[in-house]
Amino acid sequence: MPSDGPPRAHRNVLLATAAGAGAPLLLAALGQVEAGPAVLSALGVAGCGLWLTRRAFDAARPAADTAGEAAPAVASIPYADILENLGDPVMVIAADEPFEVTGHRLVFANRAARDLFRIYRPDVRLITAIRNPQIIELVEEALFGGVGGDTTFETGAAQDRSWTAVASPLAPAPWGASMALLILRDQTDLRRAERMRADFLANASHELRTPLASLSGFIETLRGPARNDVAARDKFLGIMQAQAERMSRLIDDLMSLSRIELNEHIAPLGRVDLSAAVTDVTDALMPVVRAKGVSFAWSPPGRDQIVVEGDRDQIVQVIQNLVDNAVKYTPAGGVIGIEIGAPVEGDAPPARDPEATRLPLLTPEHRAGGAYALLRVSDQGPGMPRDALPRLTERFYRVEGQKSGDKSGTGLGLAIVKHIVNRHKGGLAAETVLGRGSTFSAWFPLSPPVDARVSADAVAKVS
Repeated sequence: MPSDGPPRAHRNVLLATAAGAGAPLLLAALGQVEAGPAVLSALGVAGCGLWLTRRAFDAARPAADTAGEAAPAVASIPYADILENLGDPVMVIAADEPFEVTGHRLVFANRAARDLFRIYRPDVRLITAIRNPQIIELVEEALFGGVGGDTTFETGAAQDRSWTAVASPLAPAPWGASMALLILRDQTDLRRAERMRADFLANASHELRTPLASLSGFIETLRGPARNDVAARDKFLGIMQAQAERMSRLIDDLMSLSRIELNEHIAPLGRVDLSAAVTDVTDALMPVVRAKGVSFAWSPPGRDQIVVEGDRDQIVQVIQNLVDNAVKYTPAGGVIGIEIGAPVEGDAPPARDPEATRLPLLTPEHRAGGAYALLRVSDQGPGMPRDALPRLTERFYRVEGQKSGDKSGTGLGLAIVKHIVNRHKGGLAAETVLGRGSTFSAWFPLSPPVDARVSADAVAKVS
């Protein structure tokens, strides 16, 4: 006959095991044997694989006097607190009979496990907390087959999360129950990164395949039917050049995005005059603007400099990408508006057009007393539908119906803008009105005056 389970004093204790320590450590954790030098030695080598109860921790203290010099340091570590505060959900399961799933009990669950599965009382049934058949089978194998293993599963909520469950057999409990350890590891970010990488490679290969196919087809035509057709040759060579330039832009954008992502965690240290950066961009793009028949509405803000913290090359790239988009979508005779101003708060500034559909694409972390300089670039293009706004900064995303002709781009411009603005701890927002154009707003942290910076440095050196 199976036992009725552990005594009440043992039911709610935190069970313990260590890799390679085996039954002696488990028994010590349950307070059934004295935690002597051998057990303390096992504790010392178990490292992160150690699960020890506060009861066993207390039992280990008297042995510290005979366990050598290293024992007091080992015995003074609050293992129970460490286990309770681990970020990964950890559970210990006890069971008396195989294939009796309803009899599998959770004799311990740390805080992360209790929060994840909403465990509000001790000694609950495993099937009450976890209903995933794969995990139930995994635990059964560990309990009665003595076989460890792992599986993956997802928890459905407002945001699905991916998990890896790892089950390991433990030594039997003193009251005869089979024991198993179940650890869950959150793999959501890893899975998301894998999907993003796969999508990125698929999109990049697709974007490169199209111009390559065009080049291959035109080359075949020029070597065959159009070998002696001068007019066709000139037309095809022009198209081939445009496709080659498109591939070159795509490769440049991919390399730029890769470099930006690599250094996104490193805060820029420079000071950038935002007005001078805008002037440099507009001067460089003036031939393109004139050729298309559009114009800039841009007036520098007088003598007062608006200086932001940042990498000048990257801030110039933000301005250029936003202005390039505006030039691309503004029809002949239209006007591209560029404004800069300061200061603004960290939240998105008010919409430029009260009738516009507006969405923040990136919101900076709150900085106490922080002020930002605002950059706005507006076009007079066709505008965008409301449902397009959340996807604007996705790699290779282009608004449906705006992918052909001279509006064809790499689909990476706004993704690059977002990553640069994020590195600068700034913000980004978009607003649009169908038939009347779109406006993109980016804001960067203002740099403190040089005098204030020098004073702060002097104070730091003195202190």
